[in-house]
Amino acid sequence: MISLLSKKVAFYVVLIAVWQAVAMSELWPDNIFPSPYQVVEDLAFMANDGSLFHGMGTSLFRLVSGFLIAALGGLILGIFMARVRIVDQTMGSLVLGLQSIPSVAWVPLAILWFGLTDEGIIFVTAIGAIFAVTINTSSGIKNINPHYIEAARNMGAHGRNMIVRLLIPAAFPYVISGFKQGWAFAWRGVIGAELLFSFLGLGFLLNVGRQLNDVSQIIAIMILIMGIGIGIDGFVFKKVEDRVMHRWGLR
Repeated sequence: MISLLSKKVAFYVVLIAVWQAVAMSELWPDNIFPSPYQVVEDLAFMANDGSLFHGMGTSLFRLVSGFLIAALGGLILGIFMARVRIVDQTMGSLVLGLQSIPSVAWVPLAILWFGLTDEGIIFVTAIGAIFAVTINTSSGIKNINPHYIEAARNMGAHGRNMIVRLLIPAAFPYVISGFKQGWAFAWRGVIGAELLFSFLGLGFLLNVGRQLNDVSQIIAIMILIMGIGIGIDGFVFKKVEDRVMHRWGLR
């Protein structure tokens, strides 16, 4: 039986072959529709001069910084929303409304508050991710069986002890889902902010490709962004999610 990995490899090989065939058909000129070879060539050039790795490192630093802020802030706010009725009644609709605002819409405010700095991009990254974490954390805690909470109270669990030993572990499948959504929003926020801030990072390299009319560089960076997204999801969140699901007997 063909393994899942073999199927994925075969799919991407066919996809690249079709891409190469379309490029060789010369339906569009090279400066509009570059071949896979040209894209790889551009990646190799950027790797050779160091701009690729510097851009990756800069973007990943901003992503991790913003996501950690969003994860911690969303976790705390989600717990308050789930456990304090007045917070849920007042903040709940506000959080839902703020989640609907695209990360890029925060960029003008970030520029006015922080200027063209790393802090501004990290702010956009964090604000784009925090509400997804908040909503999922709140939903997870609200769906905990009330009998479990009552039993924990009867056994003397209160305050921080209740949160650490019951609420967060019981809501963890929802929390992990919120982290996955949050990091995806954070990654989009980083790239979007870098495009508009126009200094350093992968978004900056995308903008340079646009300014130089270098479509192969733009496609190369887009593929790299996608690859990093797939890698983080597969090697970090997927493994954590599988372990949590296995722990709770959901798989």
